[in-house]
Amino acid sequence: MRQSTCLAWLGAALLAVSAHAAEVVKVGSTPGVTSDAVQALVPEARAAGIDLQLVEFTDWTLPNEAVNNGDIDLNFFQHQAFLNNAVKERGYQLAFIGLGLLQNIGIYSNRYQRLADVPEKARVAVANDPVNQGRGLLLLQKAGLITLRNGSAVGASVHDVVENPKKLRFFEIEGPQLIRALDDLDLVVVWPSYFVNAGKKAQASQALLYSGIADTFYAMGFVARSDRAQDAKLRKLVQLYQNSEAVRQTISQAFGHDPKLYTLPWQQTPKEASHGK
Repeated sequence: MRQSTCLAWLGAALLAVSAHAAEVVKVGSTPGVTSDAVQALVPEARAAGIDLQLVEFTDWTLPNEAVNNGDIDLNFFQHQAFLNNAVKERGYQLAFIGLGLLQNIGIYSNRYQRLADVPEKARVAVANDPVNQGRGLLLLQKAGLITLRNGSAVGASVHDVVENPKKLRFFEIEGPQLIRALDDLDLVVVWPSYFVNAGKKAQASQALLYSGIADTFYAMGFVARSDRAQDAKLRKLVQLYQNSEAVRQTISQAFGHDPKLYTLPWQQTPKEASHGK
């Protein structure tokens, strides 16, 4: 009787472990450092009873659609500013549940070594989405190339350029395609990790100017449906991510092991996190 009871208990325990191990969490991301970091977490998530499945998207609209519709559990590709704009435009019921990576952006050129060498009527590429375009324009303003109507306020567009002494010509390009514009245009405002992903690690550290990297408003994070913002399984996954050595190593490699190109925003103090806004 005692043996059968023990076996029954063991069978129930194994069944519980099996069910726990089968908990699936689907995370949507875009190719690059965010996607690679999620993939690096898969073994640790499995050991913790989470079947982490990466779903890659090639644009910046579908990941939010997929979470909002319940097709995936989380996405990890955007910062708070981008999410705010998406919620405003499309009425999504989405919320940040944890920070994951703060990427610097830079002004790059294949033709000029100094900002002072940029000629009149130079052709400049910026992201075509409202949030990242505004961030890029703020960097161009920091470089002294333009002046924006509302100063350092976020959300500027090319139509808010009120002073343009070099008569720069702007080209609005889909974010993931910006790096390809370097062969045709004079300046491109883009993320350093794109160079690493393209096999050009050295160029990632050769921007003419970088933005600040202590602003969590532009830190990429994990986004869930608002009604699942406190979901213990999703929170656990974020905690695993933030404590994973494999994730940290993957991110470091994605930036060519150059710490000035990124930061891990959850490690910042509140005072540090407020800088750069």
